[in-house]
Amino acid sequence: MEREVSTGSEPYIVVSSDTHAGLQCEEYRPYLESSLHDEFDQYVAERHAHRRIAEELNAEFIAEWEGDNEWGLQGAYDPEVRDPVLDADGVAGEIIFADGDAVTGQESPPFGAGLAAGQITDPRLAFGGARAHNRWLEEFCATDPVRRAGVALVPITHDVDLAVAEIESLAGKPGIKGIMVQTMWHGLPAYGTDHYDRVWAACAETGLVVHTHSGEADFDSYGENVAMYISEVPFWTHRILWQLLFSGKFDRFPDLRYAVVECGSYWIGDLLWKTDVNFGASWKIKKMGNRMKGLISRLPSEYFGSNVFIGASTMSTEEVRRRHVNGIDALMWGTDYPHPEGSWPHTVERLEKDFQEVSIEDTRRLLGLNAIDCYGLDEAGLRVVADRIGPTPETLGQSPDLRTPADAVEKARWWIREYGCEMQYA
Repeated sequence: MEREVSTGSEPYIVVSSDTHAGLQCEEYRPYLESSLHDEFDQYVAERHAHRRIAEELNAEFIAEWEGDNEWGLQGAYDPEVRDPVLDADGVAGEIIFADGDAVTGQESPPFGAGLAAGQITDPRLAFGGARAHNRWLEEFCATDPVRRAGVALVPITHDVDLAVAEIESLAGKPGIKGIMVQTMWHGLPAYGTDHYDRVWAACAETGLVVHTHSGEADFDSYGENVAMYISEVPFWTHRILWQLLFSGKFDRFPDLRYAVVECGSYWIGDLLWKTDVNFGASWKIKKMGNRMKGLISRLPSEYFGSNVFIGASTMSTEEVRRRHVNGIDALMWGTDYPHPEGSWPHTVERLEKDFQEVSIEDTRRLLGLNAIDCYGLDEAGLRVVADRIGPTPETLGQSPDLRTPADAVEKARWWIREYGCEMQYA
């Protein structure tokens, strides 16, 4: 049932779908199995060497970023700093990923078990590093489980049995609302195979949302060319979406939810157009019909907002304009705190710039309600926080008379009517 959305003047509940937290790398030692300590010491030394190289290559930026934001950056691991930082940014709640330091990589889980976890080839290190971060994350989120929703690390490609056991151990922990899996499977079974079905079943049963987050890509193809990386990294981040969707995982596990984070939303509309037509306009690809029969039961776009969500961090003004084609009930705003490419510490100014011409009901969905629905967050508890610190429609310069037309999605997804799309191959 579609939720009612207020068009009143009360403050927005802003839930950032993308924030980061983590200890300084050496501080993970107490959370790590002692059998891994020798290898961990070597990893820490490598991290510090990495920072020295970063300082040599990018000294001016690092000095300015860390100097201007010295206090706020401590919120990556200190909850007493984090709360007032979020307050000042107008953020009531957050979805927390690993790797608090995106500049020099010092707040990285052991052995790199966070955003680039697919680079780890040894299952011992992959699970050891992930568990160490998860143990700390449980403590961190428990300091305020209303505001903090943690995404634990589970390296599912290495061992399905261990992955399921980790998921079951995380279920019900205060503030733990999801897991992050490796973006790439590196020659191991692809996510669309049946190999991981017990993982998806466990996540559906426990209510933990599955995530991929931008970070890893086909590094060997890029060398030192960062422009190539930036251009292609979104593809690798959302590739799992099509693996899960077109292998029928959301039909087999209807309670399974997947969120792709920090790869924008600009790519969605054209892909939904093409995939809806593929499944819904039989004349278009009739020769492939028999091979597509039975893969899914709904048009691809119909899974968005129920099974598929998009953590479109600091979405651009143009992406906000495209909200009805890309998924008004699936898109989730994010600040990316404390990473420099995000909106922190100027989130309210950014919202004033980007949302002035957006209806109040659409703004409420994008800034918080979609995330509340995706993760099952405590809306009443977040309302208390938002009433104290949240921006209002007036703050954002919005007209109280602007409303979303009833046919906004129908017009935005023009192909459904124009092509007469309805499921041909269910």
